[in-house]
Amino acid sequence: MSVVTENPRGNCVLGGINAVLSAVDKVCPIFHSGPGCCMQTSAGEPGQAGGRTPHFLSSVSLPSSNMLEREVVFGGINKLRSTIEGAIEIIDADAYFILTGCTAGIIGDDIKSVANEFIAKGNSVYPIETPGFAGDSYLGYEAAFKTFLDYIVEENLTKQDNLVNLFGIMPYHDPFWAGNFEELTRILKKLGLKVNTFFTEHQGIETIKTSSKAALNIIVNPWLLKSTAKEYKERFGIPVLRIPGLPIGATDTTKFVRQVAKALKLDEEIVQKVIEEEETYIYNYLETAIGALSWKRFAVVGDANTAVAVTRFLANDFSFTPVITIITDPVFRDEDKTRIINQISDLEYAKPPEIRFETDQYKITKALEAHSEITLLIGSTNEREFAMSRDIQCSVISFPITDRLIFNRTYAGYRGSLTFIEDLYDNL
Repeated sequence: MSVVTENPRGNCVLGGINAVLSAVDKVCPIFHSGPGCCMQTSAGEPGQAGGRTPHFLSSVSLPSSNMLEREVVFGGINKLRSTIEGAIEIIDADAYFILTGCTAGIIGDDIKSVANEFIAKGNSVYPIETPGFAGDSYLGYEAAFKTFLDYIVEENLTKQDNLVNLFGIMPYHDPFWAGNFEELTRILKKLGLKVNTFFTEHQGIETIKTSSKAALNIIVNPWLLKSTAKEYKERFGIPVLRIPGLPIGATDTTKFVRQVAKALKLDEEIVQKVIEEEETYIYNYLETAIGALSWKRFAVVGDANTAVAVTRFLANDFSFTPVITIITDPVFRDEDKTRIINQISDLEYAKPPEIRFETDQYKITKALEAHSEITLLIGSTNEREFAMSRDIQCSVISFPITDRLIFNRTYAGYRGSLTFIEDLYDNL
């Protein structure tokens, strides 16, 4: 029996891969797909993530073999080969990745052998054999890093004790990804660390190659990149620290700092100094706005990172009352669901909210309708209509966002929490 999902929050796996590669500096995705996939996957991810498009290549500027009936019948390898040759000639990229659409996946075109032809000639061309129908955007994030590990990350490099890899924040699928990376990087640098985000500060292929030098992998996400973390640990001996939700505000960000410090055995005096400076900075602002926002009963709808972060911050640091939290990720493993539920339930003061895992907009709306006491709704553009129809205060911060322009705005960390409170006030 077929199942219809209303307003799915994301794209096919091809869209997820494209979003990841588009955020890496000077990387060129090459689509081996039917016409329209380049434009549609770009519209489905970056196009719904705060109005900003990738700066290097995007949408109709992406190279594509544009497979038609002829390629379906006779195969599209020759057309793919000529497309790659044209891309290398015209586009000055550090690496080229072949992405397979549904058509190429169905007929079984061997993109790996084509990539090997170009590698033999000294070109940096790599295949990602994950056709569009294989899954969703989240799988695309996983598939991209799997390819990096298979073809790019180098072996036997000297370890760097103060280098960390920061994972878990998905480019574009988290509309605030750039700002979130910048704020967490700022905090980690104050601790004396160097940070690989792979997507900011013009980091690119060289950063990916040398990521095996890191002393710690930090995954800021409750459930993503389990296999990636395992491979980094088994091949390169890099331990993993999983932060089960984006840290927002003093409570969770200080906890984040202490967890990183413990994992790397950092100097306690430096750690404490950083915490005191950051907490003093934000509390000096917050104490000047006591009473600016009245007490709220709130609901959160969004990906696991956002849902965990916002529920904990508003309950623990701002004393609002959580009513319901709806996680829109397709989380399947019971261990991951348990981790998310524990994070949302373990609040310092408030009674835990109702927790739901829903990807269908119809079911999300029905769950919200069951709680007439909600006075603040944190969600996506999809939830704005519901909030307006019931005269509920609404703040749009989770994917998809089609009615805001977002550059490097962030709600993460210490300073991002101040921006979050400002935005809540603006939406009164």
